[in-house]
Amino acid sequence: MGLEAAEQAFLDRTLIELDGTENKSRLGANATLAVSLAVARAAAEEAGLPLYRYLGGVGAITTPVPMMNIINGGAHADNNLDVQEFMIVPFGAPTFSEALRYGAEVFHVLKRLLHSRGLNTAVGDEGGFAPSVRSHEEAIELILTAIREAGFEAGTQIGLALDCASSEFHRDGTYRLAAENLALSAAISPICWPSGATAIPSCRSRTAWPRTTGRGGRR
Repeated sequence: MGLEAAEQAFLDRTLIELDGTENKSRLGANATLAVSLAVARAAAEEAGLPLYRYLGGVGAITTPVPMMNIINGGAHADNNLDVQEFMIVPFGAPTFSEALRYGAEVFHVLKRLLHSRGLNTAVGDEGGFAPSVRSHEEAIELILTAIREAGFEAGTQIGLALDCASSEFHRDGTYRLAAENLALSAAISPICWPSGATAIPSCRSRTAWPRTTGRGGRR
């Protein structure tokens, strides 16, 4: 593109202008992000700095919070869940290493829970468990139980996130959830969360609409 790698903000604005759409549907959100990250990493290496220090400056004290995929569905698993990824986000951990420990402990407690209920403990394509459960609500409740039994508090130490990949089950303007025999025309968020949705410690929901509609970014 002939731009200076050190001018990250200018580069990002240029990418947005080149795309020219509200939802990154021309270049694609994943492609745009990949270029931005690649340039940032190259500039950090040129400066001899770790990426977090390069982006955050000399006073940087915050590192990324990991999002850990612990239940798989959709195209990534041979089960009856339509939503692709159910994740935990240990945002309350004081350090990255502690966040990793939180996630590992919840993962192993979840395995024990699944085994105790006679559910499959094999993993899907991206490393999460792939049980066949009655509903998406049950999958979320399993995760909340695992968080609690691992000794953590959902909402203050660990939150939940989804990568729905809803284009996988969007047909002719309708979201078709085979696992629950549902066909919906509205956003899928309400059916992903248990009935007490306001009590669910959610952090993020990704690709909750098809990649090619105006309500979500193309990946």
